[in-house]
Amino acid sequence: MTDPVKIVLVYQSLLGIYGDQGNSLVLAQRLRWRGLDAEVVRVEPGQPLPPDGAIYLLGGGEDNAQTTAVRELTKDGSLFSAVDAGAVLFAVCAGYQICGQTFTIGETDEVREGLGLLDVTTRRGENRAVGEILTRWTKPDGTESILSGFENHGGYTRLGPDATPLARVERGIGNAGDGTEGAVAGRVIGTYPHGPVLARNPELADHLLELALDRPLEPLDRARSEHDGLRHERIAFTRR
Repeated sequence: MTDPVKIVLVYQSLLGIYGDQGNSLVLAQRLRWRGLDAEVVRVEPGQPLPPDGAIYLLGGGEDNAQTTAVRELTKDGSLFSAVDAGAVLFAVCAGYQICGQTFTIGETDEVREGLGLLDVTTRRGENRAVGEILTRWTKPDGTESILSGFENHGGYTRLGPDATPLARVERGIGNAGDGTEGAVAGRVIGTYPHGPVLARNPELADHLLELALDRPLEPLDRARSEHDGLRHERIAFTRR
């Protein structure tokens, strides 16, 4: 029997206030629809992270939660070794920011060290980015897909030379109002939108699964894509 694909939901008591834990349910269900076993493991601060996860998920949270998460993840060390061994890390909003080199917290914009898993830095922006966002993501096969979500962040993120944008902004702010959204370095992917974002964008969910499994996945039966109509409505509404 094949071992289940392990999806590790990291520190939801700190980085779980925007519903991003739904990303784990999407990944697990899309595996099960294909006849593959999936295991979602929830880990809280003070508990050891499993070193054998296929995908690790970080979500959104507040300033103090970010600082605590960085401290605990650095002390644990397993996330770094898992990424080095080829695991996928998908980080949303605050989770994305702490994966960078530095980020700021509080009204004084105190600079804090991040996990250093993405070559990005985050500083407070002049205006908070709140609202629907549409971006254009170029998939590994060269075709383009529209990604939709809801952004809500005060930090603006700048990419360094060792990170590439996940997507290009059509509507919304994205990283810093510079036309880019998210960042990618190997199998580490950061992005701002909530939604949860993988529920809104199944092609991105399947991309993460294919990275984790090191192989392409067969397309799902269209009958299992009932949300397509709602997705098209959201995109059309945002474009209006």
